[in-house]
Amino acid sequence: MALEQIAEVVQNEKLLDAIEDEFNGVIVEVNEPMDPKLFHSKLKTSVSHWRQQGKKGVWIKLPIKLVSLVEPAVNEGFWYHHAEPTYIMLVYWIPKSGNTIPANATHRVSIGAFVMNQKREVLVVKEKIGKTLKGMWKFPTGTADEGEDVCDAAVREVKEETGIDTEFVEILSFKQSHKALFGKSEIFFVCILRPKSFDIQIQELEIEAAMWMPLEEYITQKYVQSNEFMKDITEKYKEKVDLDEVHTEFSIIKKKFTQNFLLSLRALVSSLK
Repeated sequence: MALEQIAEVVQNEKLLDAIEDEFNGVIVEVNEPMDPKLFHSKLKTSVSHWRQQGKKGVWIKLPIKLVSLVEPAVNEGFWYHHAEPTYIMLVYWIPKSGNTIPANATHRVSIGAFVMNQKREVLVVKEKIGKTLKGMWKFPTGTADEGEDVCDAAVREVKEETGIDTEFVEILSFKQSHKALFGKSEIFFVCILRPKSFDIQIQELEIEAAMWMPLEEYITQKYVQSNEFMKDITEKYKEKVDLDEVHTEFSIIKKKFTQNFLLSLRALVSSLK
């Protein structure tokens, strides 16, 4: 074996395994236990090597079982980027130029659902948890799961909370708010759904009660009247009901508009991650 090849083998043994990303950076995934001191040594050598190669961002993905390796990485200038139930992601910017590492997801997507039967009764729930709306009648709400479309999230949340099967009709309105859960922003979509079943079976863990409430009674609630957004969307919903736009079949134009809107929405949400 040539001396150059031997030197390369020795060098590689001192480096952390990594793959290149599409932005001239590297991603390190450590899956097997490693002594923190050995990891620290390899990390220092690796960063120096990547600096010579002109690399930019360095990502380190550590499973929760290897949390002991976080401190050595932080001591080398790495910082937390995000965490999931099974891992933590750290990142480091090598160049002295401005850092272009994208921020962690800035928004979460939440939904609310108007569901009305042929008797002009809307589906409402009382939640067991939460200080703000506990004990108040409100339409079902929830948060979209990762990779889940808004329309599917609305149908799922209604099914989980009330046992009612529904189909998506359209998005009635949406709003953006800031400084929500843990300081993140939130986009809240209010969807109109059409019921396919009517017998309520509540989710006992989170829901205290659920019922079909006359639309006019729902509108007069203090909670609805005192909240500008809720009052506005409820009035818009009533206008649609009065014009019989909720339970009639969609026109081809409305179907096309809804499909195009959801495609644009999916692109928007992806850009915020």
